[in-house]
Amino acid sequence: MNTLTRRQFLSRTTAAVGTATLAFPYVGRVLGANGRVSVACIGVGGKGDSDSSDVARAGCDIVGICDVDRNTLDRKAKQFPKAKQFRDYRKMLEEIGNEIDAVTVSTPDHNHGVAAIRAMKMGKHIYCQKPLVQTVHEARIVRGLANEKKLVTQMGNQGSSEDGLRRAVEVIQAGIIGNPLEVHVWSNRPIWPQGLERPAGEDPVPDTLDWDVWIGPAAMRPYKKGVYHPFAWRGWYDFGTGALGDMACHTVNMPFRACKMGYPDVVEYELGSRIYPETFPKTSRIRYEFPAREGLPRLKFWWYDGNPDDALKPLRPEADKIREIIATQGNLPGSGALIIGEKGKVFSPDDYGAQFYLAMKGEDEFKAGDKHDAVKSIPQTIPRNPAKGDTDYRQHAEWVQAIKENNPNLPYSRFDIAAYLAEVILLGCVALRVGEDRRMEWDGPNMKSPNLPESAQFTTRNNREGWEA
Repeated sequence: MNTLTRRQFLSRTTAAVGTATLAFPYVGRVLGANGRVSVACIGVGGKGDSDSSDVARAGCDIVGICDVDRNTLDRKAKQFPKAKQFRDYRKMLEEIGNEIDAVTVSTPDHNHGVAAIRAMKMGKHIYCQKPLVQTVHEARIVRGLANEKKLVTQMGNQGSSEDGLRRAVEVIQAGIIGNPLEVHVWSNRPIWPQGLERPAGEDPVPDTLDWDVWIGPAAMRPYKKGVYHPFAWRGWYDFGTGALGDMACHTVNMPFRACKMGYPDVVEYELGSRIYPETFPKTSRIRYEFPAREGLPRLKFWWYDGNPDDALKPLRPEADKIREIIATQGNLPGSGALIIGEKGKVFSPDDYGAQFYLAMKGEDEFKAGDKHDAVKSIPQTIPRNPAKGDTDYRQHAEWVQAIKENNPNLPYSRFDIAAYLAEVILLGCVALRVGEDRRMEWDGPNMKSPNLPESAQFTTRNNREGWEA
């Protein structure tokens, strides 16, 4: 299994991305004379709907579509009438594997790893929705496969395509706020049910739904209408990764890169609402600690989630940390990322990191990053995504371009980086499962906790028979 040292990771994220096109051997099919990429799409509802449409817009041929829900599959078949249709992605990969160059994966979280790993072992390039995989172990596998097989990969945190996010990374790494000391990231998720018990009984499975395939590698359980499918699965340990898995691949993306965070050596679930045996809490606060790295001092990162309701006030950063945000905007946005350095603060108010604001020490309000005088002299060091269109399309277009150029280093959210980010984020889910107020020391390269060995049960999953990765 390939691993990346912190030094290797930091050098790769700091270096300009894509400044040279590397001639890697092509491990899949040779593209046809028309240079078009043949793609099979696993999951074509929700984000799978836009993922399949965007790669088609970027110049790909959709030759296979797969979805467990017949109604969803039928709707997408009207857009791609020539594509072969499947309900089970294992069968699709087996039957048309020799006809495809690449695969998109847009399923519930628990199927991401199994689908992506199977396709990658076949030498297929992968676009996979965030949080990329469901377990720390799967994150390590997909990163290793991407490097071993020289595959073109991209995780679906589409803010990676934004000029603003890349500019924020440049500005922070140029030292404008001095050494970063703290990171605070918060989210208004969950916007789905969680913090609840499993309902009793079962309901008839709709004729249009393949429940066995939807369950996939997870343990079988009875179908309950509206409880898991189509969108309510995110809050269940067996199927989702909670608010952290849903949004941190977006909101932590910029600070993770900019602060060269690498592996933490401590993760702790500090505080949360009531814990249930099968679902994530309604609000939580998780602390990560990162050791000194590449000349940067020790850093602490806090994650906060929760959506207010009549009985819940979600956990958020302390007032003194967000004083300038309140002064600038009048209130705290539903989500955001705040980096506190020795000389100032950088704040991004949206989920994707597409905008950033700067407040130097002594300044009471934030000013747009592209307007602040302190930013103007900082040179561009990271190439921009040249594709035209919306944020989501541009990230897909970058992936397709990289496939055509046989350049695995071109995608800004390639698994070499994105799987590292996902692995770190998923450690928060592990800490949450270990329990509140338990300081989990972490040995990143060896993927284990020296002081809480029981955490190992939450870093992997025993897949159901027939669904091995």
